[in-house]
Amino acid sequence: MSAGHAHKLYRHGDSPVHALPAHCKLAAAFTFVLIVVSTPREALWAFAAYAAVLVAVGAVARVPAGYALRRMLIEVPFVAFAVLLPFVAEGERVAVLGLSLSESGLWGAWNVLAKGTLGVAASVLLAATTPLDALLTGLQRLRLPAQLCQIAAFMVRYGDVVADELRRMRIARLSRGFEARGLRQWGVLAKSAGALFIRSYERGERVHLAMLSRGYDGTMPLTGGAGATRAEWARSAALPLTALAICLLGWTL
Repeated sequence: MSAGHAHKLYRHGDSPVHALPAHCKLAAAFTFVLIVVSTPREALWAFAAYAAVLVAVGAVARVPAGYALRRMLIEVPFVAFAVLLPFVAEGERVAVLGLSLSESGLWGAWNVLAKGTLGVAASVLLAATTPLDALLTGLQRLRLPAQLCQIAAFMVRYGDVVADELRRMRIARLSRGFEARGLRQWGVLAKSAGALFIRSYERGERVHLAMLSRGYDGTMPLTGGAGATRAEWARSAALPLTALAICLLGWTL
């Protein structure tokens, strides 16, 4: 279950960032995000410095800017929420381009945009340089509860299986001339959803029985070789340590 699966965010490469163990990169990315969130929102220069650090990491990892930006579009709902804050927040009003906006709302919008964007960018770089099975193994090495790791592994893999089954069912409907044009076709779609649920449930039962027949006892073995060396931990610590220095300066300057 932990091999032979690559997610769409991963970009194959042989950069120094790709070579780092997954649990080192997970710890570095998580610590970086915590430090960014802890930075005062008034330290505008600090967020520009964080962005420059991430750009440097992306350059070392050989991840194209366009590739990362396209995958950061998942942030759009948060951007929409941030844009509304200056209009709906209470407090002292200021005039910006002829609009009366809340000062606290403007700071709140900046806080959400800056910290959210940096967090999403760090996550995209992590996913782009780490295969899915390595991420799951890294979570295990970081002592995340085994059951949670297994749930995450099954969820991702069965998500792909269910999506593929749904695609085949859609092609089958189209080949029979079906088109969902209104309420009268909802019955067919509801039956398709029911059939998809039953097929997924039966597939899960078959896989579980197959795992039991092969000696599954509730735990999955660790894969991916030995743990990280001190040198690898030191290289992965460069990102959070740089961010920590920026954060401390942001609080003192």
